[in-house]
Amino acid sequence: MAVEYSYPLTQTVAVDEKVLFLNGNRACKKGFIIHNDSSGVFRVKGDPRSCKTIYKLHFNANIAISAGGTVEPISVALTQNGEVLRNAIATVTPTVAEAFFNVSITTFIEIPCGCCDTITVRNISETTDIDVINANIVIDRVA
Repeated sequence: MAVEYSYPLTQTVAVDEKVLFLNGNRACKKGFIIHNDSSGVFRVKGDPRSCKTIYKLHFNANIAISAGGTVEPISVALTQNGEVLRNAIATVTPTVAEAFFNVSITTFIEIPCGCCDTITVRNISETTDIDVINANIVIDRVA
């Protein structure tokens, strides 16, 4: 079971804030992945019939320093329960504001039997707001 959420328009994401996603026609209808439209938080459930559930997360988008922002490396990361997944960080170093770079992150997470975890994509840049366009996340329950 794979689901997809996206946000095709440009959004400005402040430092430590979440990238937003819309519910599309490929949103979860079985209750394993809960998402409120225009939110940046996904609640991912473990299968109560199994000791753990494994999900594959894949995020991609175009990111840039917002107009007037400080030129510095900018980063986005997948988080689980508010904690940055250290193997799921994308960083680019633009030389000017509003120069978009494509980033892509893929990782696997485990959810214990009957538990729920929250998943987000967050701007973890040091001091700079970023613009994000064509944000897309695929959440695939693989085991």
